[in-house]
Amino acid sequence: MSRSCDPRTYNLDVLRDRVLPHDGGTVNDSIPQLAAADPGLCGIALALPDGTVHSSAQADVPFSVQSAVKPFLFALALLDTAGAAFDRIGIEPTGEAFDAIKLESGTGRPPNPMVNAGALLTAALVDGGDVDGRNERILRGLSAFAGRSLEVDEEIARAEHLLGDRNHALAHLMRSEGTLQVSADDAVQVYARACAVLVDAEALAVMGATLACSGVNPVTGERVVPARIARDVVSVMATCGVYDGSGRWMQSVGIPAKSSVSGAIVLAAPGRLGAAVVSPPLDAQGTSVRGRLASDQLSDDLGLHAFGSTPD
Repeated sequence: MSRSCDPRTYNLDVLRDRVLPHDGGTVNDSIPQLAAADPGLCGIALALPDGTVHSSAQADVPFSVQSAVKPFLFALALLDTAGAAFDRIGIEPTGEAFDAIKLESGTGRPPNPMVNAGALLTAALVDGGDVDGRNERILRGLSAFAGRSLEVDEEIARAEHLLGDRNHALAHLMRSEGTLQVSADDAVQVYARACAVLVDAEALAVMGATLACSGVNPVTGERVVPARIARDVVSVMATCGVYDGSGRWMQSVGIPAKSSVSGAIVLAAPGRLGAAVVSPPLDAQGTSVRGRLASDQLSDDLGLHAFGSTPD
């Protein structure tokens, strides 16, 4: 394949066959449901501005969205607070793990919305008078991004809530700093349920495309968030979306993205397309091994690097 490939005819099954033999990495075992994931799962999808969705084999296999939900929670928090969420959450990369027990010095704010502390706070900032209200708002918003009605895996939600000790610690720390206004348990419960929303690679690609298309879902034509919010979210994905590997990701792949412990990666190439890859085995930074390889190849083949392709 060459960098002149047309995304409308790009063969994702060929790409899948290329990355599938790479069997390195480790499946996340933080909850039993993630530990039971099929390490051989590999699905890839592209969603284009004209609303067409192209996919490989296994792109319709459902999985819990996990950390790939974070850009969309941030978008909803920005929308529901009329941008005031920027005053409550930092946007600087940390160079540390996604669940580091750390807040901004002097402010008590989470360092950015792509780490767990930031996601706990963004989930608490969306509209809704209580846990049920925020849960409903988040599920409705995520469904609008996906262009279809999404559901929650209740067993995963319970496991995330009960076994998320570090999330509870972060929530209590933010409460002690006056950053989090709801109870620590409420914040963890809402975030846990958001992580347990079921998607597949096709739905996640459409979600990425909605951000890439300035907040308009290319499949439904619905404006989900204003263009300014979509731009701001994609900007933070570029600097913080792959945690302490974000700099190297942007240098090599060059597409704003968000990784996930379920092995999913959602990508948003502004004005070009949204993409998603799912393959559970993860590298040391918590990024899908096959997903990273597929993303790198997509960037090269379709000329998606934000700062231009390198000469042949």
